[in-house]
Amino acid sequence: MIDSLLNSRWPQRLGALPWGILLLVLAIGGFGTLVLYSAAGGSLQPWAFNHAVRLILFTAMAILLSQVPLGTWLRLAYPLYAVTLVALILVEMLGAFGGGAQRWLDLGILRLQPSELMKIAIILALARFYHYLPRGYAGRLAGIWPPALLVLIPVALVLLQPDLGTALMIVAGGVSVMFLGGLPLRWLLLPGAAALAALPVVYSLLHDYQQRRILTFLDPSIDPLGAGYHITQSKIAIGSGGLFGKGFLNGSQSHLQYLPEQHTDFVFATMAEEWGLVGGVVLLLAYGVLLNWALRVARGTRSLFGRLVAGGLSMTIFFYVAVNAMMVMGLAPVVGLPMPLMSYGGSAMMTVMIALGILMAIHRDRDERIL
Repeated sequence: MIDSLLNSRWPQRLGALPWGILLLVLAIGGFGTLVLYSAAGGSLQPWAFNHAVRLILFTAMAILLSQVPLGTWLRLAYPLYAVTLVALILVEMLGAFGGGAQRWLDLGILRLQPSELMKIAIILALARFYHYLPRGYAGRLAGIWPPALLVLIPVALVLLQPDLGTALMIVAGGVSVMFLGGLPLRWLLLPGAAALAALPVVYSLLHDYQQRRILTFLDPSIDPLGAGYHITQSKIAIGSGGLFGKGFLNGSQSHLQYLPEQHTDFVFATMAEEWGLVGGVVLLLAYGVLLNWALRVARGTRSLFGRLVAGGLSMTIFFYVAVNAMMVMGLAPVVGLPMPLMSYGGSAMMTVMIALGILMAIHRDRDERIL
């Protein structure tokens, strides 16, 4: 047994990991722990300690996932999609309620949110579809309706929960892979134009709280103490931080409970109040370095499946960061998307760490051709 351990390739495989990127991820998550510690008034409870524990556990999970060969991810793509789709159906039948929505499966030891896993599963499934699609078929009907169906079915199930933010993320990830897989731009522009024309109908089908979010995004002053309260207080927190911020543990908006959801959706505003514009720019630059690495992995991979998965996962992380940052600054409607690795909660962190693990696996197997 000792000989087998000594002859194991584990040391070499672990040595091939992009440790600089892993340290960057830990730094972002560690900074998030500091922000959550401050948001709780200088206490590890109830957020900072749990956030740190999850960060360590999910980092270990990402390292384990990075050792899964890329060919295995190809074989598992459709089964993972099918299992996640069944889980979404079970949410509608047996799901647990929370925050006015039915999004979780209560498994006793944990509460699983299948819609988060679908953000990964849809990318793997579409990448496999285009991997085996004959060249030149991406713009034909036979190459369009199957991936469109793969995207629309889970999106419809997620909208029933209701969870508009996650549904948009699934669409964004799916459309990114479809475009990278060779879908002509006109097939994306035509549905986009049709969607714009159908906006009045879509708006009428939204839930009341979703309609209020859109109206308050356009003009938060119409309900400053109601639906527009989140955006108004978030802008005040960010603006009051100035260039260098008020200082660690000195954020009045969050400490005095003026800023709602200061530990989840609006954690970026909590951070900006204490760390200022400089802190916000440094954080966004850190995400930029992570995304640049992910895109370089996509460009440097020989297999089509690896390129599409890496590109789709890169765009998923990008949409997380971009939508949350725009949301808290009043540049986008509040759709409930957290800031990855910063916001409290395990679902988004789990999704990003799974994506990171798969990206590291693609990075390791970037020179392999997969049939």
